[in-house]
Amino acid sequence: MRCINEQGLALIKEFEGCQLEAYLCPAGVPTIGYGHTFAVEMGQTISEAEADALLRKDLKDAEESVDLLVAVPINDNQFSALTSFVFNVGSGAFERSTMLSMLNANAGADTVAAQFLRWNKANGEELSGLTRRRHAERALFLGKDWKLCLF
Repeated sequence: MRCINEQGLALIKEFEGCQLEAYLCPAGVPTIGYGHTFAVEMGQTISEAEADALLRKDLKDAEESVDLLVAVPINDNQFSALTSFVFNVGSGAFERSTMLSMLNANAGADTVAAQFLRWNKANGEELSGLTRRRHAERALFLGKDWKLCLF
């Protein structure tokens, strides 16, 4: 199975942020590290190395989804951008997306990459953090420097 590359991992870390002490996310779920929620207890603390390990473990589902659902050859940056996207929106949303349909129909990279930018809303409202993340994922997908999107 393929794994996310270092650029993709750095992108996710940038946008997820890391908290080494458990906190309640906006949905009221105990969370730690880079958004890890499984078996987290309030008051729990972890090291940065543990946060990295949990993120790698949590990414497995997204990596497997991209590996399974993408039926055409893609490069490591494309795989990693898609993994970041799936980690954020979920595999079900990706499976039903126009982005995946276009990708599997061999649409050009620019055409597929433009689809990232459609996924920047929550409850119908555009979120600046999601807009920045989608621009970064698009850049990575196209093999460009995603860090230039941290505006």
